[in-house]
Amino acid sequence: MPEFIDLSREIFHRTQTHPSHPPVVMTVWNDHSEKKVAGNTTFTSKALSIAMSDHAGTHVDAPVHFDPRPGALSIDQVPLEKFYTEAICLDLSHVPLKHAITVAEMEAALAGSGQQIKPGDTVLIWMATNERLLGKPGYLHDFPGLSLPAVHWLADQGIGMFGVEAISPAPEGELNFQAHMACAERGITHMECLANLDKLVGRGRFRFIGFPLRIRGGTASPIRAVAMFE
Repeated sequence: MPEFIDLSREIFHRTQTHPSHPPVVMTVWNDHSEKKVAGNTTFTSKALSIAMSDHAGTHVDAPVHFDPRPGALSIDQVPLEKFYTEAICLDLSHVPLKHAITVAEMEAALAGSGQQIKPGDTVLIWMATNERLLGKPGYLHDFPGLSLPAVHWLADQGIGMFGVEAISPAPEGELNFQAHMACAERGITHMECLANLDKLVGRGRFRFIGFPLRIRGGTASPIRAVAMFE
């Protein structure tokens, strides 16, 4: 039987989200305290109302989010095979907070993994962001991320997308916007707010699964990100 590792954060009321996006607001729409009648049948049901950004929780960005050119794909237009790929996870948990990871650091992490990056791979990058910051005010501001050359280095390897635990792929500020623009330029995308990447380190290659919702014109989508080991 395959082993599945959940790489997704929970979605709940006021889930930590990027400050530029609206909050997650969850309320009870109806619950089992309300009896309903249909003919001779009395029953109860429970449902939630959820309002949130398409960038809430563990999510993948669509090209149209950061690419202003006509024809940039929305999330419902991105081929599904992009979200069912081979993958590796690189250990960069030692980097300081707010640090921009260099190409040399990426190359060292790849060498340390004993793996190679193949065309179309998903590359996940463990920076111990959740372990150090989740649940603290610094989660929204103090996370490490990729330098601009590191984003281009990943694209040079022929990846399909990469993923991080933080709310952005690069440290807060101008560099984050440059990283998004680089993704647009190089035809790759990225996932944010991943979880449990520490459980992947040192285990070699695995299958990544993270399908988006079919949001018409979506600039991103929450995903149920999963690593599968055969």
